[in-house]
Amino acid sequence: MAKKDYFVIIYKILTYLYGCFQDGERPNIDFFGAEALEINKGYWVNVMESLYNEGYIMGIEFIITGSIQGVKLINLKITQKGIEYLQENSAMTKAKDFLKAAKEIVPGL
Repeated sequence: MAKKDYFVIIYKILTYLYGCFQDGERPNIDFFGAEALEINKGYWVNVMESLYNEGYIMGIEFIITGSIQGVKLINLKITQKGIEYLQENSAMTKAKDFLKAAKEIVPGL
């Protein structure tokens, strides 16, 4: 996977939002916006729209002016579904790491 991979970007955004949720802080776009993630704004808007449509985030509004699309953060938060996604994703990562390490130890596994 690459730094700009769709799922890497989603993971970074949701992880940040979950941290804000746990700490009772409002998200700061400087930490999860297009510039912070080093991606173009169109890609970022599409990612945010996907997260919203999948029910992983709430408190966001999409602004369309002609062919230009933007995002307005109202009270952006991760949802329970978003938290569950992160937990499942983390578990899958741990399982993958375990299998990778076990394969090195047990030939043919």
